[in-house]
Amino acid sequence: MAKKRADNKKGTKSFWHQLKFKYKLSFFNEGTLEEVWSFRLSQLSVITTLAVFAFILITITSILIITTPIRNYLPGYLDVEVRKEIVQNALRADSLERMIAIQSLYMENMSGILAGTIEIDSIQRIDSLAQTDANYEIPRGSREEAYITAFEEEERYNLTVLNPNPIPADAIFFYKPVNGVVSAAFNSDIGHFGIDLVAAPSESVLATLDGTVVYTGFDPQFGNVLHIQHKNGFVSIYKHNDLLLKKIGDHVDAGDAIALLGNTGELSTGPHLHFELWYRGTPINPAEYIAF
Repeated sequence: MAKKRADNKKGTKSFWHQLKFKYKLSFFNEGTLEEVWSFRLSQLSVITTLAVFAFILITITSILIITTPIRNYLPGYLDVEVRKEIVQNALRADSLERMIAIQSLYMENMSGILAGTIEIDSIQRIDSLAQTDANYEIPRGSREEAYITAFEEEERYNLTVLNPNPIPADAIFFYKPVNGVVSAAFNSDIGHFGIDLVAAPSESVLATLDGTVVYTGFDPQFGNVLHIQHKNGFVSIYKHNDLLLKKIGDHVDAGDAIALLGNTGELSTGPHLHFELWYRGTPINPAEYIAF
């Protein structure tokens, strides 16, 4: 048993000795038989050199395949690239289709307003393609019908119904356009159809109601001006702005920032907002509907 172990140990030692045994490789001049060049090597050094060379070759080949178009010729790789490009093109086409639909809806709204076929406050929102009809009627029940009949009978002699231009502002909440101090009140007798609010420069100016921007521009006297058309015939006007954040056709929600307060225009003597509120072509006092 001990002899067998000794033989195995001797064989292992002999194997490593053969791997590490160095051989001399010489190059001679054929005419003079003079040794020109020689070097020593072993089986282990040859195997190590070949392994390093193979690793470097595999690494360089992998880098070339990954970073060059050669990868497209690998089986199965091109299919993945094509599928990815198809998905990206489909997403781009869907986005373009939506933008075209929004642009078409915007052009229809503008052409209808210019032609006078639709009212300004009834245009469809360009940020939503949902077609909604606000002129729908909900069927009345018997109790509701009886209540309405009784109410109409009680209000028959109410003199307020004689007002030819009632302002439906009872159920409407107006946002304060800017937090500031009132420097000039509404006075239609002197042609001041709005209210002036003094605030810090670049303060956010807010939309007082939901609506659609129908005008943006620069006026030499009033500076940067923005008009918003609201439902029920209301129009709000914001003057002397430093910067306008919305453009014509944009839909805004009540409380959205639409401009930055400024000091533009010849009639402005300091940073403030001139805010006007109109109803069906008639200026109204904003202080009657907004607590400044």
